[in-house]
Amino acid sequence: MAPEKLVARKGRLRQRYDNEYRLVAGCVPYRVDIDGQLEVLMVSTPSRDDLVFPKGGWEDDEDVYEAACREALEEAGVRGTINRDSLGLWVFRSKSSQSSNSPRGACKGHVFALEVTEELEQWPEQDTHGRRWVSPTDAYGLCRYDWMREALTALLDRSSTWTSPVVAAVAVAESPAAPDQLNEHAGMCMNMMLAADRAVALC
Repeated sequence: MAPEKLVARKGRLRQRYDNEYRLVAGCVPYRVDIDGQLEVLMVSTPSRDDLVFPKGGWEDDEDVYEAACREALEEAGVRGTINRDSLGLWVFRSKSSQSSNSPRGACKGHVFALEVTEELEQWPEQDTHGRRWVSPTDAYGLCRYDWMREALTALLDRSSTWTSPVVAAVAVAESPAAPDQLNEHAGMCMNMMLAADRAVALC
């Protein structure tokens, strides 16, 4: 019996909204190898050299954790264990609406850490999204937007509290100086703190 073919969801008929904000969910997929090296999984998009973390619309027949896991499966072809303690809540805006105070056209969503336990050979959006395991240091340079670097930093901060001293040492060593990394896209993204653990990224 042939395995069931996985198909990506299309359209926004079941899309959740908070007032006029489109609600989204995403994750930072990661793994730790037998040597204690931490790696994160990023996905590519056509005609771009930079990379992103899986993220997409949160629909009304799933909870936010299911939405984040679905996006990881559709875009990166991975399954895993999600940490329900969010890495942060961000608001995403297009460059054309950076000066707008209206939620129209903006997205709001949580990003979670996903420990990868399975990689599929084929996945729904394979034709448009490649995948690549990278070190945290390389990921900082490849991230398309600053909110992604902030989510990665949150993951590394969290991993420094893990029980393995090897993983903790790797996390501390891999975390670069924030000002140098964040300034790379200063002209594209502007970040404002909403609260101690929340940021809004205008991209």
